[in-house]
Amino acid sequence: MGENNQIIGEDDYILLKDFKVETEVDEEKGFILCFWVYIFNSNAFPSTILKQVYAETNSSPPLLVLDEKTLMIFPLTCLLNEALGPGNTDLPSEVPKVSAAIEHPQNNWIHVGYEVSSDFVRLYINGEIAGELHLSSLSNDNSMPNGSRKRTLIGITGDSNLQGFIHDAKVLPSTLSIKEQYVKDPPLRLSIDESSISDIEEDNGFWNIVGGKASCRRIFSLDVLLLNTFGQPVNKELEVVASLLYAHNWLPVEKTNDEEPPLLASCDGIEFASCDRPCKLSKGRASFKLKISKLSSKCDNRQFCIKFGVSKLEGYRFLEDFSPSIRCISRNRTPRTSTIVWKKISAVHPVNGSQPFGLDDSSCEPKHNTVHEAKLSPTSKRVRLGEAKISAVDQHSEECNSLASKQNQVENGFGSRLETRPENFEEMNTSLSDSESTGARDSALKSVSSRGHSVPDVTIFRYCLGGLTDRSLLLKEIATTVSDEEISGFGEQVSLYSGCSHHRHQIKMAKRLIDEGTVAWNLISQNNLQVQWESAVFEIEEQFMKIASCSSRSLTQQDFELLRKIAGCQEYMAQENFEKMWCWLYPVAYTLSSDWVNEMWNSTSPKWIEGFITKEEAELSLQGSRGLQEPGTFILRFPTSRSWPHPDAGSLVVTYVGTDYSLHHKLLSIDNVYSSGVREKNVKVKPLQDMLLEEPELSRLGRIMRRH
Repeated sequence: MGENNQIIGEDDYILLKDFKVETEVDEEKGFILCFWVYIFNSNAFPSTILKQVYAETNSSPPLLVLDEKTLMIFPLTCLLNEALGPGNTDLPSEVPKVSAAIEHPQNNWIHVGYEVSSDFVRLYINGEIAGELHLSSLSNDNSMPNGSRKRTLIGITGDSNLQGFIHDAKVLPSTLSIKEQYVKDPPLRLSIDESSISDIEEDNGFWNIVGGKASCRRIFSLDVLLLNTFGQPVNKELEVVASLLYAHNWLPVEKTNDEEPPLLASCDGIEFASCDRPCKLSKGRASFKLKISKLSSKCDNRQFCIKFGVSKLEGYRFLEDFSPSIRCISRNRTPRTSTIVWKKISAVHPVNGSQPFGLDDSSCEPKHNTVHEAKLSPTSKRVRLGEAKISAVDQHSEECNSLASKQNQVENGFGSRLETRPENFEEMNTSLSDSESTGARDSALKSVSSRGHSVPDVTIFRYCLGGLTDRSLLLKEIATTVSDEEISGFGEQVSLYSGCSHHRHQIKMAKRLIDEGTVAWNLISQNNLQVQWESAVFEIEEQFMKIASCSSRSLTQQDFELLRKIAGCQEYMAQENFEKMWCWLYPVAYTLSSDWVNEMWNSTSPKWIEGFITKEEAELSLQGSRGLQEPGTFILRFPTSRSWPHPDAGSLVVTYVGTDYSLHHKLLSIDNVYSSGVREKNVKVKPLQDMLLEEPELSRLGRIMRRH
């Protein structure tokens, strides 16, 4: 198949039931059989994948068998002492076999190698020896009098309804290397790029998306990748189509009462039925901007999911991927989760040095000015009461003070309070009128515009409206042509137009991230297209410690395993993998370089941040043998799904056990507390760890329980 950009051929992937290969068995020379196998929809075990067929005896004993998470391969019966009778399809129970444990045997590509000689049989899994069986005591000297015997290997489903595909099956001389065949022509897979997801709220494994009527539904964006099994992008002239299904049975969601398609693709402001607007892959990536017109409440509160598949290749399960379950909600719907809002409000005005500190639900960026929290949509995960932009706060100080006074929330210094959101939160409207808001925005824009910048307005709007991939490409283009001051001005403009100040931080680091990443890759690769992961980790660690300004704490093996997972590579790493890893690691290292986090990272007793962990590891660590740990137990982590230039890249998330004995994930909104403006005014602030322990919902630090 190779790495060309031609459409996939029908012979590249063969159904198990259609697979057939013949070979001559040579007792002296032996042979190897190697192939990629993809199994799905297997519920009955053990399931035969391949069997031996002997036409002379009309027998077909199994060769390769899957038993839940164990792959078993049997020796050829022609090498055994006991011959099989006519019509026999089973091996004697005492016949030894070679077994290998497979963590995820279904819905994954597995490379299987079978080496046969007169003395032994070997099983290879993904290029490595998984087991060996010596046949000296089992060999039958009379079984192959002429030195060779012919039989057929075929793929079957049988009574177990086994379904799957075979790719790149070869029978080769035993002198060749199975490991070389493993890396030669890896199969393809389609995968959602989690780091590209934008404007989707993630809630305990579910997606909450605002949909419904045309005036209410919102665009959300994500990318879909065509990769080989090693995680490298593959350039093929293919199109990917998105469709909306019911999550419980994968049946298509019906049109709305107005005959609108349930899933819409947005292109240049025009909505199309997603099935009529497939997205072309470009360098292995397809970018989607979608809307959902059907509400879950109109479908008996059933959940949806989005299926992405390659057009004209229906049924190739490895060329499909499914989103998590989706709750499609209306814009004004009250959140299903807890009504508790984390916040910090200072008695000192932000312009005079003090800034708000709070814990926010991590994920999507807000689409409204965060001065007026009641104006925010409930589906936006970042909720910050009392936070205002410095350039606009003077004109709104009366409004902010009025709101704080009404709710009686202001405390002296950096004190905190856990507030319950009122029942009629959505009905509250203390925000400015449209004209007032516009006037404030215009004033702020004039302030920034007076400084001057060379980035045209159309580029600013493209950045604000684009997805993460669009933003990344724009920043890479801009960073090479403008100065640091112009980059800073561009960040200010984007923050004002988008209503999210966190964009500024990601834009300002763009130049350094790109430049230092280029230098790091050149040092690692030495002009090679691929490098071994194990040899790259030393340079990665050195770069990380330099950026993080940390000389006393190095990365652990578990940290590197997570970085490799983020990079999407295995034994070898290409530049694409490195860039994906770098866009996650650099913002994290940049955050750790700040004094308020660096101290916690270097702390060993207690160990405030134990390393790079996933959301699942954090949740597992907070679950004891008898259930969840005590309320208030928490763990700090960096979200693995947030990479540059996502506004939350490099942020800290606190995962904790709430008073309702359920797990919660909140984003730390603390960038303004320790901003340069605060340091210049010599405002005394408490250490971050003290602030965390002052939160009523947080009482003690948890420990990470890693699986070995």
